[in-house]
Amino acid sequence: MLGNDDWWRDAVVYQVYPRSFADANGDGMGDLAGVRDRLGYLAELGVDAIWLSPFYTSPMADGGYDVADYRDVDPMFGTLADFDALVADAHDKGIRVIVDLVPNHSSDRHPWFQAGLRDRYIFRDEPNDWESIFGGPAWTQVADGQWYLHLFAPEQPDLNWENPDVRAEFRDILRFWLDRGVDGFRVDVAHGMIKAAGLPDVGPKEGRQAEMLGDEQLPYFDQDGVHEIYREWRPILDSYPGGRMAVAEAWVSSPERLARYVGPDELHQAFSFEFMMADFHAKSFRTVIEKALKESELVGAPTTWVLSNHDKPRHVTRHGGLARARAATLLMLALPGSAYLYNGEELGLPEVLDLPDELRQDPAFRRTGESRDGCRVPIPWTASGDFGWRDPWLPIPASWGPLSAEAQEHDPASTLNLYRAALRLRKQHPALGGGTVTWLDSPKDVLAIERDPGLVVVLNTGEEPVRLDLGGEVLLSSGPLAEDGALPPDTAVWIQR
Repeated sequence: MLGNDDWWRDAVVYQVYPRSFADANGDGMGDLAGVRDRLGYLAELGVDAIWLSPFYTSPMADGGYDVADYRDVDPMFGTLADFDALVADAHDKGIRVIVDLVPNHSSDRHPWFQAGLRDRYIFRDEPNDWESIFGGPAWTQVADGQWYLHLFAPEQPDLNWENPDVRAEFRDILRFWLDRGVDGFRVDVAHGMIKAAGLPDVGPKEGRQAEMLGDEQLPYFDQDGVHEIYREWRPILDSYPGGRMAVAEAWVSSPERLARYVGPDELHQAFSFEFMMADFHAKSFRTVIEKALKESELVGAPTTWVLSNHDKPRHVTRHGGLARARAATLLMLALPGSAYLYNGEELGLPEVLDLPDELRQDPAFRRTGESRDGCRVPIPWTASGDFGWRDPWLPIPASWGPLSAEAQEHDPASTLNLYRAALRLRKQHPALGGGTVTWLDSPKDVLAIERDPGLVVVLNTGEEPVRLDLGGEVLLSSGPLAEDGALPPDTAVWIQR
């Protein structure tokens, strides 16, 4: 038993996209045995837990988020025995394991859909005007003329959570994985399971419906009834020892509505996505940090920070370069609450923008031209030509040799070693993890906070070096400081005073 039931409150969690992380059998696809082989790397990195993106039986129409069997491992990734061995070894190394749960929709290859159990999905005689998040209509017609709802790809029919059989099934799925020792769940589309009564039209909108949150609710997102589901799940989580938890992927319209997902009778955490979407500017960061901290105060639970994941361009590219990415990371890791890292960000990997169209597998690409494949390119482990892979499922750029884990291992200035140093200090320093933030006066392009006791974090997002009279000892910097002690542009520093 790992102990500490509140471990999730200030944990650093590392997201593993299994297909792209590490390949143990040489078939070009990452697998659970590959993750198990790299647990030593993850322990040395200093993470508290790993979150495994879906590894369940799936036709892979949407990278595993189309689940055909919620209680088994797809042969691409291994077996249940491989999963059990991974959990056991992770726990031996002090690393907890979170798994993805996909409750809004199943695969159209799920036995329920194949058997024609339409009461467990959302069918109607005529479609309404709802659009898919992946582009195009959210409805597909079947042979008898009826239409089924899919907020994502047509191969991902939405489940009918008004049906008690669906609710009972997912309570059993939770117990199945908890019995196998998992420490928590990341709940996919946590805001999407309940649809407004009568499935009303959205009405005229400019742009894509999926992007139209604003101050109003969409009839298929963030409906009040979703909270009943989480109030059913929380006693199950609490009935297991060791601090089992759940984190919501919930895109909602206000801090008050996000706060409703988190609390002693619902889920433990909800991602702060606005931090991930912030511009690289002091004002933008401060705005989203203050908003997230307000959400935290509303529920008495810590904020859950994230800079990159499997759905968004990597923040090296999004923020405009490695220096900015390193600086943003030091800011995130100094904030109160937990932090979720995405595999490869510790290597400073950029988004791959030039993948051949014929190799792209994101279903959104076929409908909208937008693709998430560029952040899912396999991890370069070795500096040699094959990067530790044999014919990987997406090509690794030839230029990634210097970014490989092998190349960065013994370079004290590497991004990998910056992450290691930051996570080590985060564990050791009493000001990091939980606690409060005090804003310090600073120039307009500079963000400065203090964490009690005595840790000051400064980020310069401007175009000129800044000299601040803060005193104290520099514990860590995202880049070299000027000889006169000035903080260069695109640089963050942790100072003990």
